[in-house]
Amino acid sequence: VQLQASGGGLVQTGGSLRLSCAASERAFSNSAMGWFRQAPGKEREFVASVASDGWNGVRTIYADSVKGRFTISRDNAKNTVYLQMDSLQPEDTAVYYCAANTVPLPTANVGSYHFWGQGTQVTVSS
Repeated sequence: VQLQASGGGLVQTGGSLRLSCAASERAFSNSAMGWFRQAPGKEREFVASVASDGWNGVRTIYADSVKGRFTISRDNAKNTVYLQMDSLQPEDTAVYYCAANTVPLPTANVGSYHFWGQGTQVTVSS
């Protein structure tokens, strides 16, 4: 299984970016997908997660630091998850990673994710 993240770049404070993560297998349409980030010298931290199934619909969770600014979504027909990032701040600067686990439950637990993309750099200038 491969996850391909893209969409990072350099943006000014207050700007927006949309990250994409394409999964190589349709089997992940019912699994949770997540975004994490890691700034230099810091541990990898949770950003957002999304899961969908026929019983509960689409469920999302967010880190407190990004609530109201970031939106995670998925397009199962394209095997792709997105992270829309608005009102970006310098503290959002990090390498962003997408990840997938094997159950339809959104989670912030990094250890629950078994598949990881290669990361995409997001830099927010002040």
